[in-house]
Amino acid sequence: MNNPADRLVDLLDLEQIEVNIFRGRSPQESLQRVFGGQVAGQALVAAGRTTEGDRPVHSLHAYFLRPGRPGVPIVYQVERVRDGRSFTTRRVTAIQQGRTIFNLTASFHQPEQGAFEHQLPPRIEAPAPESLPTVAEEIKEHLGALPEQWERMARRQPFDIRYVDRLRWTAEEIKDAEPRSAVWMRAVGPLGDDPLVHTCALTYASDMTLLDAVRIPVEPLWGPRGFDMASLDHAMWFHRPFRADEWFLYDQESPIATGGRGLARGRIYDIEGRLLVSVVQEGLFRPHTPRHVGTPTPDS
Repeated sequence: MNNPADRLVDLLDLEQIEVNIFRGRSPQESLQRVFGGQVAGQALVAAGRTTEGDRPVHSLHAYFLRPGRPGVPIVYQVERVRDGRSFTTRRVTAIQQGRTIFNLTASFHQPEQGAFEHQLPPRIEAPAPESLPTVAEEIKEHLGALPEQWERMARRQPFDIRYVDRLRWTAEEIKDAEPRSAVWMRAVGPLGDDPLVHTCALTYASDMTLLDAVRIPVEPLWGPRGFDMASLDHAMWFHRPFRADEWFLYDQESPIATGGRGLARGRIYDIEGRLLVSVVQEGLFRPHTPRHVGTPTPDS
């Protein structure tokens, strides 16, 4: 299974070990902790597996409580909170080595006919994704070659990411920069036709670049980091059907950062400018010191 998109689908295919209990793999990575988007995506899969499948998820609200350990399986316990005439609600607890690391509440609703519609237009007019360089191409252009660690990451990356604004490498490039960022994204290969897989894959992707917007005014996105960061909570609202293996524009901004925390908002559009998903996340930011090696955790 060499295609990173196939590996992502496999990662989201949980093992059911009991009624309302599922187990997810956590790949052994060089990262200090499990990627938050993976836990959120797997938790949403667990929630969806306990529904009838006729109601798509319309929102989720989640908290990252502890860092997950790479290479150690994660157990997802689902509570069937409500099965109503119009809405289905599920609460999921992610447990690793006997400790709760993540909580998620998801609501499912079948879109209703005859309702009115409106949408604000996208904030930006982004160039076509194919006209933009990949992250690997930008790194090669700046450094002259792709470092081995980046090459390994690029081979495993399940999403093609194209930054609308060129990557910032120096303090001069971030001078007077607004806390905004935008990227085109899509899975690097087909994800099949299960709508739940596409929803969970996009949930995975939504955690990849959102906190970039918080950092932009204070440090280059690439190169040595002056701040350690960790996701604290994550909320999403799903407005329209979509495929995560087709291009979508992720427009991100940070309205405020204070008290060691930064808030980021994201809007996800399809290539025709239709709003698909709204995202909000808060992250923890601490100046990097020898005392905090790698990424901080909410309970550190």
